[in-house]
Amino acid sequence: MDLYAYPKVELHLHLDCSLSYDVVHAIDPTVTKEIYQSEFVAPDKCINLVDFLKRAPKGIALMQTPEHLRLVVKDLFAQLQRDHVIYAEIRFAPLLHTEQGLSPEDVVRIVEAATSEAITETGIEARLLLCALRHFSTEESMQTVRLVEQFQGTTVAGLDLAGDEAGYSLDAHIPAFQYAIEHGLARTAHAGEARGAASVWETLEHLHPTRIGHGVRSSEDPNLLDKLRAEKIHLEVCPMSNLQTNIYDIYADHPVDYLYQQGVSLNINTDCRMITPVTLKREYEQLHANFQWDTQHFLTCNLHALEAAFLPQEIKQKLKQRLREAYPAS
Repeated sequence: MDLYAYPKVELHLHLDCSLSYDVVHAIDPTVTKEIYQSEFVAPDKCINLVDFLKRAPKGIALMQTPEHLRLVVKDLFAQLQRDHVIYAEIRFAPLLHTEQGLSPEDVVRIVEAATSEAITETGIEARLLLCALRHFSTEESMQTVRLVEQFQGTTVAGLDLAGDEAGYSLDAHIPAFQYAIEHGLARTAHAGEARGAASVWETLEHLHPTRIGHGVRSSEDPNLLDKLRAEKIHLEVCPMSNLQTNIYDIYADHPVDYLYQQGVSLNINTDCRMITPVTLKREYEQLHANFQWDTQHFLTCNLHALEAAFLPQEIKQKLKQRLREAYPAS
């Protein structure tokens, strides 16, 4: 099955973990392909999520000036273009890009302007999600959600919580998510990746997101699957990333097909195109090879993604139409 040219939707994509070798070398010419492979890309099997995330600071360190932030955005859109992505939600933590004097507000303004320009140049629709991180203080999470509020009406579309799920509680982030709810801001949060179904339960209870980043360990609790279906909570699934963080041994062990068969709303994502050197095309090929997914599975997941996307209905409908026209009728 040739999946290259089919249009694709991606909701879970980290800007600071998706730098190609070309942009890394352009920013820091001392980085050779060998250094990039050993220091920026994770091995096929990490010990756990924390081990996996050790590569993230390498990309973040190269994203501290306006020029470099713009280069990284442009680079990611070039990757998305090659992968035939028609809509992407790109997430990053503005507070991590202030080491050379930029304010978090400066960072968002620069990335937002670069994203708007890339949308015009490539024709790829995109939105930005601003991340609080698990190790952030309550004040830092509040600072992040206020940036989401400040940039409403731009390509900034929502709030995310990412980072070391197993190492930090949700407590520091409840006020920020409550603020987002009170101000009508879109919300997603990582859960059910480094920890089991209990992590998803507590995230839904305390943060009330409409989507869960990863969420694959929801498969361990039938009652949780009932809740996800009943409340139409969407899972942003990233299979290759989950293998790399050592949640599952091999692709055939991944519960993505089980979750799909159970009627849970989900879509397929790459997560981190640098740390996990993967494309959606490759993910789709693995799903076809391991679970016999065909174009109808991919169309369904992409339609689910657009339904859950942080987009106005008018844009959703246009993109859905593009998908339906491109995928063969069953």
